[in-house]
Order: sequence, then structure tokens, then C-alpha cells
Amino acid sequence: MFRSRSLPSRLLGVVAALALAVGLSLQAAPRAAADPPATAALQSVATPPAAAPRAAASLTQITDFGTNPTGLLMHLYVPTAVRADPPILLALHGCQGTGPYMYSSTDFGSLADRYGFLVVYPSSNPAKSCWDVSSDQALTRNGGSDPVGLMSMITYTEQHYGGNADAVYVTGESSGGMMTNVLLAEYPEVFKAGAAFMGVPYYCFRTGSPRGWNGDCAQGKVARTPQQWGGLVRNPGYPGYTGPRPRVQLWHGTADTSVSHNNLGEEIKQWTDVLGVSQTPSATDTPVANWNRTRYNNGAGVTQVEAYSLAGAGHELPVQGSAMAAHAVRFMGLDAGPSGGGTTGALHAVAAGKCLTDANNAGAGTQQQIFGCNGGANQTWTRTASNQLTVTVGGSTLCLDANAKGTTDGTKVVVRSCNGQTNQQWRLNGNGTVTGVQSGLCLDVAGLATADGTPVQLWSCSGGRNQQWTLG
Repeated sequence: MFRSRSLPSRLLGVVAALALAVGLSLQAAPRAAADPPATAALQSVATPPAAAPRAAASLTQITDFGTNPTGLLMHLYVPTAVRADPPILLALHGCQGTGPYMYSSTDFGSLADRYGFLVVYPSSNPAKSCWDVSSDQALTRNGGSDPVGLMSMITYTEQHYGGNADAVYVTGESSGGMMTNVLLAEYPEVFKAGAAFMGVPYYCFRTGSPRGWNGDCAQGKVARTPQQWGGLVRNPGYPGYTGPRPRVQLWHGTADTSVSHNNLGEEIKQWTDVLGVSQTPSATDTPVANWNRTRYNNGAGVTQVEAYSLAGAGHELPVQGSAMAAHAVRFMGLDAGPSGGGTTGALHAVAAGKCLTDANNAGAGTQQQIFGCNGGANQTWTRTASNQLTVTVGGSTLCLDANAKGTTDGTKVVVRSCNGQTNQQWRLNGNGTVTGVQSGLCLDVAGLATADGTPVQLWSCSGGRNQQWTLG
């Protein structure tokens, strides 16, 4: 995988501070004593509590990690139960933050403990400054400034910690959310997906100078057409690139007075255009009270852009303990278990109070059904690191499968020999639904029935309880 190795002159830009009154509407406990935020542009002021102490693993500072024109600092979190060939998550702090502070004040570290991925926590330079998302160097692929140092951290993690170069992701809050958009635009071949909290579209914050302050962008006064926003990603983002693009998740609070909520709509315009999907949502729901989610799917039903508009939330995301980080990890596909494994147990149909069952241990090609839960092997499912749901029948491990690669309502859900294809990959979502990666359809108990032997199928997601499941 290509990484930049250019070394422009060291940037000596300083932070442009701006005192802002931030409207807060979500309640949270005081932040950890380490790295307390000062009043400054883009500060994250929700003050969630620090994460619980993790005795088994801790942050490691790494020096000399490669080309680093702006003198960034790197910390790496390696969970004790790291999985084989682990994915890498780059987690970017906001202004007045640091990498260690991002670690202590968000849930990404505890989620890495759970799922076995690596987390890189960079720190900007000067200390506690915003990321450079405004200079021409930063907004040019391989042009220098902070993005070059950040890419060096990823390469180092791949080479020295066994990180999976085909499973690299990025997230960030505030200024870090802005940098998330920059990296997704300039290095689409590196990142599989990203989640930007309280960010702005790529190129919106441009001033031409390092760490400049663009008030019009912050206040939501910069509006372009989807084609104009998308055109900027294509050029100057990565001129001539025609390969696959990373999927994008976006978060913003409606009461954000530091970075206007208007930017969420502009980000949606940009990424739906880049990813070639309609600006009209494919689905709209409320997975959590006051979380208004829209999804923008491609022709195969796979979500390419997902946006959360949080009613009444200020400049404070992701709130620790709120499951926001967990939703981001799930969207990016990082929520499989350590060492290639995942959760194992019964897959419970919530409405029926019964379990998904390979009926009569019949094996490959059998349509799956619900039966009273009995703890048998034919009701014991494992979620793998490849997003499969497997069951072991007669000594053979089989995968839950959308029959004949079907993508229409009523497609039978069967078990077959595992082949790694997308019709055998499943997402366990925060709202309890299980969706097929290929089809985007929901695992559904037919006819809202509750009787033993009721078949299980794929159906358009409706939010009904017959489409809600729990594993384990």
C-alpha cells in the first residue's frame, strides 16, 4: 500500500483560538482531570467521565514512526486480547485535546478491548492545537502537514504491530472530525470507512494557511451543490483516482453552536455524490430517542453514507457511555470478537421469545426456523470476524446464507458451506436488527408469527419486533 514519504519544511503555524459559548443539552459528569479542555475553538465540552481503568493494557508512546513534517506525537493502544491480523482505527482528538485525552474520554479503547482491534491516538503539534485542515499542504494529497504524519503512523502500525492494511478506519471529533473527512478524501485506497463527529465537508475549512480559522464554514454559511462538493474530493482530493471509496458515517447535534449543524447536510451532499448514491435517504429511523438516522444505500442495498442528527445535542460528541462510539464501530465493521472470534450463543427472536434453529439438524440448504430455545448445537451461533453467523451441525460448520444470493423480500435464509461471499455476511445493528451485507434486508420471522417452525426470511427493514434479535 502506498504511503507518502515526502518531507516538506516543518510547519510552525500556531493555533487560532476562538472563544465560543457552547450550548449543551445532554447531561454528563465532569471529565477526567488529565488534559482538561480550555475554552477554545472546537473544544469538546460535554465533559463525559473518564473511561474505567484498564489494568491489562495501556497506551504506548511511539517515536520515530516515519515522515512527520509537523512533529505530531503518536500513542498506540494494543488490547490484551488483540485479534489476529488486527484492524487499525485512527482516533483523532478535537482542539485543546491530545491523543491520551481522546483515549480516556471516549469509548474507543474499551471497544478495542472487546473486539481486539488496534487504536492509534495521535496528538497535534503545537500541543492541544487543532488539526491542520485549512492549509493548501494539508488539503493536497501527499502535500505535507498533518496528514503525512498521520499516514506514517498507520504504516508503522502495519509494519511493527501486524496491523491489517486492508482494514484501516478513521474517526474523530470536532477538528478531528474535520480531519476524518480530509483523510477519507485524500487517501481513499487506505481507509475502508470512517466516522466523523461534528465535522465539516472536505475543503470547507480552507484558508490557505496552517490551522487557519474559517468562520463562515464553522457557522454553516458555506453551501455548495452535491456535484461541487464531490468535485473537490475528486480534485484536489485525489486527482485521477477511480478506485473504491470508503463508506462514511456522520454525526452532528442540532444545538451545536461551535460548528453549525448545517454542516451535516453539506457533508451528506458531498459523500453521497462521491459514493454515487441518491441524496434521498433509502431509510430513516430513530435507533435511540432523539437520534434521527438517515441511510443512503447503493443499488445492492449496502449503506454507503449514514448520518445521525441528534436533537438538542451540542458540541459534545461522542458522549462517553452513550453507545455513540459503539454505533460508529459497528458501522465500520470493527465489532467482531478478538482472535478472529465473536459472540457465541443462541440468536433469540425478540417478539417470539424463541431461537433461530437449524431444524432437525438438516444441514446445508435448509431454511432456518424458530423453535423454543433449548441450548442445542443447532441453536448455537457464532459471529465471526468476517461477519458470518455460523452453526456447527454434524461436525460441519455452516454459514447463515441468503439463498441464491437473493435481494428481494421473501428470500429464504438457509445454511450452506461458508464461502466468504457477501450473501453470508451479516450486521448486528444497535436497534436489534440483523441485516444482510449484500441485500441490506432484515432477518425476519415470517408473518409476525411466534409458533415453533415459523420460517425465517429476508424482508425490508420495518422496525417491527419480528425483526429484532439478540445474540448470546
